[in-house]
Amino acid sequence: MNVVTPIREEDIEFDHGSFDAAAFARQTLASWQALAAVIDHTLLKPEATGEQIESLCDEAIRYRFACAMVNPIWASTAVSVLSGTGIPVGATIGFPLGASLASTLRQEAAALARLGVRELDMVIPIGYLKSGNRQAVEHTIHAAATVAHHHGALLKVILETALLTVEEKLRGAEIAIQAGADFIKTSTGFSTGGATAADVALLRGVAGARCGVKAAGGIRTLADVRSLLEAGANRIGASASVSIVRELGAE
Repeated sequence: MNVVTPIREEDIEFDHGSFDAAAFARQTLASWQALAAVIDHTLLKPEATGEQIESLCDEAIRYRFACAMVNPIWASTAVSVLSGTGIPVGATIGFPLGASLASTLRQEAAALARLGVRELDMVIPIGYLKSGNRQAVEHTIHAAATVAHHHGALLKVILETALLTVEEKLRGAEIAIQAGADFIKTSTGFSTGGATAADVALLRGVAGARCGVKAAGGIRTLADVRSLLEAGANRIGASASVSIVRELGAE
């Protein structure tokens, strides 16, 4: 029987160093190249085809995006196209429900890392978090983080903020960081809402300078990106990446 640990907001600490969001936003928005370097160029639609994945990768090369983010079945395709370009491949695990077994996440993370994936985005076990079961949440994330880091990959943990209370967002962010997350992330883009500046600011408040904050879900314009960077994001996940950098002058 799982032991439920009550979620208490007073347990959250906020003195974790500073991240200068305003300075980061200014630097990132100074050129389209700087902006592209913090965007995960993403295609996670279940109906995506091999041709579309190859096009995504070609765009990632052309604009030098932070990575090309795909679903697991397309990881080997993306790795092949991007080989030698310096653009890493990212892939999702336990996505988009956050309801996978820890053993499944370990296996999926290891398989993808062996294929050459260097960034893994997983969903926090939402049901465990909402049940107050800190131990189960931490164990699940730590299982994936251990495998990712063993293979030299980054782990981003998606909170799916649209489904959480403020207290759950605070708790989930802290647990994820303590369990080894390299980034905490707002959303999958498949739930009831996406990234908001308020949620990004909240996550950055918990993270401080300890880890990155990725904003994703419903980000379509340069104005969207600007507000999220100014709130504290240092990575953006978007499928509208090309149109966003073109707003800043890319051709």
